[in-house]
Amino acid sequence: MRIDIITVLPELLESPFGASIVKRAIEKGLVEIHLHALRDYATNKYKQVDDYPYGGGAGMVLMAEPIDRCMEALTAERDYDEIIYLTPDGERLDQGIANELSLSGNLLLLCGHYKGVDQRIRDHWITREISIGDYVLSGGELGAAVLCDAIVRLLPGVLGNETSALTDTFQDNLLAPPIYTRPQEFKGMQVPEVLTSGHQARIDAWREEKALERTRERRPDLLENE
Repeated sequence: MRIDIITVLPELLESPFGASIVKRAIEKGLVEIHLHALRDYATNKYKQVDDYPYGGGAGMVLMAEPIDRCMEALTAERDYDEIIYLTPDGERLDQGIANELSLSGNLLLLCGHYKGVDQRIRDHWITREISIGDYVLSGGELGAAVLCDAIVRLLPGVLGNETSALTDTFQDNLLAPPIYTRPQEFKGMQVPEVLTSGHQARIDAWREEKALERTRERRPDLLENE
């Protein structure tokens, strides 16, 4: 998989992609992530990529021309399965979207900044708009990092245990059951006996029961369509 990211602040994304699971995936050659500084596509000497909005109002808007030049250059080199704009008014990211996008070959992400991007870029280039939640960040870079992490960890060979991602919270619309590790006794609290029984069928049944119980208590909305 290859992921290209257009951003005003590439330095914000260097750290998230330089550690942990995403870093290991890159080192294994399972994913390529390329950052493209939008200011490199500005034409004036000030490297300007934003301007005041037509009609007045507070804040600045990312200009269409630098984004368009960057998009033209990237799409001339390869086809993209999706061109995604990270924006608070996009569809809310969930596990199903992450699963779907993990099957892609090439993805192009555009990070909004300031008050957003010129609408004409959204109309002409963007195939999908995604939000990571109902709140506003200073820019789309953190949203892009979240989206990439959610996708990359699903790629075959990224996690040490191939079944690990399949038991995550939100897979099958369930929250994950309680989990435990050593020591078996901690401050008077014991690990449930079933988990130390060695009886895998009983363990699986217990985990399913607890996952349903936790989902009913905390996120009953996930079960509405079951």
